[in-house]
Amino acid sequence: MSTTTTELLKGAAELFPDEVVTQAHVRHLDLPFGAGRFALVTLDNGLDHTKPTTFGPQSLANLNAAIDQLEQEALAGSIVGAGLTGKPFIFAVGADLKGVELLKQHDEALAIGKGGHDVFKRLAALAVPTFAYYNGAAMGGGVEVGLHCTYRTVSKAIPAFSLPEVFLGLVPGWGGCALLPNLIGADRAVSVIIENSMNQNRQLKGKQVFELGIADALFEGADFLEQSLVWTANVLAGKTEVVRAEIDRGDAWDAAVARGRSIADSKVHGAAPAAYRALEIIEAAKDGDLQKGFDAEDAALADLIMGGELRSGIYAFNLVQKRAKRPAGAPDKNLARPVTKVGVVGAGLMASQLALLFLRRLEVPVVLTDIDQERVDKGVGYVHAEIQKLLGKGRINQDKANRLTALVTGVLDKAEGFADADFIIEAVFEEMSVKQKVFAEVEAVAPAHAILATNTSSLSVSEMASKLQHPERVVGFHFFNPVAILPLLEIVRGEQTDDASLATAFGVARKLKKTAVLTKDAPAFVVNRILTRFMGEIQNVIDEGTPVVTAEKAIEPLGLPMSPLVLLELVGPAIGLHVSETLNRAFPERFTVSPNLSAVVKAGKRGFYVYNAENGFKPELDPEVAALLVQGDSVLTEEQVRDRVLDAVAQEIGLMLEEGVVAEAQDIDLCLITGAGWPFHLGGITPYLDREGVSERVNGKKFLAPGLASVPA
Repeated sequence: MSTTTTELLKGAAELFPDEVVTQAHVRHLDLPFGAGRFALVTLDNGLDHTKPTTFGPQSLANLNAAIDQLEQEALAGSIVGAGLTGKPFIFAVGADLKGVELLKQHDEALAIGKGGHDVFKRLAALAVPTFAYYNGAAMGGGVEVGLHCTYRTVSKAIPAFSLPEVFLGLVPGWGGCALLPNLIGADRAVSVIIENSMNQNRQLKGKQVFELGIADALFEGADFLEQSLVWTANVLAGKTEVVRAEIDRGDAWDAAVARGRSIADSKVHGAAPAAYRALEIIEAAKDGDLQKGFDAEDAALADLIMGGELRSGIYAFNLVQKRAKRPAGAPDKNLARPVTKVGVVGAGLMASQLALLFLRRLEVPVVLTDIDQERVDKGVGYVHAEIQKLLGKGRINQDKANRLTALVTGVLDKAEGFADADFIIEAVFEEMSVKQKVFAEVEAVAPAHAILATNTSSLSVSEMASKLQHPERVVGFHFFNPVAILPLLEIVRGEQTDDASLATAFGVARKLKKTAVLTKDAPAFVVNRILTRFMGEIQNVIDEGTPVVTAEKAIEPLGLPMSPLVLLELVGPAIGLHVSETLNRAFPERFTVSPNLSAVVKAGKRGFYVYNAENGFKPELDPEVAALLVQGDSVLTEEQVRDRVLDAVAQEIGLMLEEGVVAEAQDIDLCLITGAGWPFHLGGITPYLDREGVSERVNGKKFLAPGLASVPA
């Protein structure tokens, strides 16, 4: 170990005293077929698979010390090769982000990049071949340490393999950007580093890792290490030759980088730097100069660690991984009652999706009701068809398909269906009188302990429960569409909802594998209130005279998953109009009802845009909608539109926090990330508003404490 590396890592370790330290255990074994003595290093933090192995500064120092030993043994000729593997189910999942959060200075951040490179490079420099055995989950630096080895094997059982750095606001900074394109070609590297990362951190399975050429051999999980060692012996003995595809360093490399930029532009529109920095390094790696690539990774890593995007990304990661598991304000889970049967009022598409979710996650009887047999049959038929699709895809076996099919039924008579149900959720028309009537009918036949849940998106849960004998058991249970994909579940406490009912609702949410956030019974709760204010301001500037294209482009720097009017199309203009009318009644001074949106809904249009093959199915303003629009003569610039929209959102979030709609700003962000797909690089919305100075301009203060989603002072 060089003195410089030792000092770097020692200094970094002092900044991070609470690191969960990974050991690098060296043991020796004789390879099969008399191939020679072999050193195997196992990365292990001493905890089970629920606490994955990471690389903090002390962990890197431990691996460095193990490589010291390997280096001496290789030079002495006492080993023929060295391998690297992980504890059961985990190889390694990269840098310890808890340590990254603590860094305050650019040179500290630079030390992290250099320290990782200095250690990992030594694997490639050993006097004997080195092998990485990807036995379990491998991400980030865990993938990269293997890329520095001469050969790699991968287990078919690996559930998750990725370079997720761009997703968080970093670059693969310990060799990934330089080594991967030189191993598998630029186009495949762009898919792994840019495309997968920017598609909600898509993971690779073991077979895909092999097919991409990242690993040289693929083995079953059950005897993975044994098979890898046999393969290693054959490689070292010359019986197995590893042949890799030749890398195209011509136009194909440039085309791959251009494709990566196109992907980044479509996702973040230049608003987040990580993807572009990664692509610059991939572009520069074309000539195969690895050290130049490593130096560029160090610089990019340090710059990004000291930038707002990464801090927002880590903040978002912590929200989803930690806060989501301990919902603020949730009652004692021991108060929750068991749920052994679920009732669903309604059998339309939303109700049918809910029935399928409850059925798959709880595996208890689920019964649907509706106003006529045809609707009931259609709803049950939808669930049965989805079960058959799961069977066809191999997601469930025939026995489970039969069991699930038998568990879902439909009846017209609520008394027959709900007499022994523990949890009954309504998903009927979004009209207060309709929902009150449904709840009155359900209360008359349901057991006294049954939870009555509403999937309302904007109506008052307290008002819905106000005419019942037992309003304390009514709870809001607001899912987001598509139910199977979006994780958020807004759990709404009515004025009289008791702790046992609320605890049961949170217990059910956990079993449904949803991210539950407790909200006050306020109009439109969290996501719909913010999105309606956001969309309302866009519609206002269009109504006043700003061209549609200008209003849409103004929001591109936020890097949202889709433009406001495309989102409106997905939600449905009629639903958007209904929510805006609800909020207009509650807060007429801030929420407007757009006459142009009303006209679009009245005309039966599905949205503002049309799509055709001639322009590659890009959205174009529908001429029929354009003819409907009545606009004023006040035309704003993109910057003016953006300021106005962000000011409105900042004001609304400030008011929501004052009203106690949720416990903290973190819950707002968690809702937007998991319920509306707002990007990690924004950290939801409040870190962005803080960073851009909008929070202080509008509310006189930032939403978040210093260092929470920003560089510590």
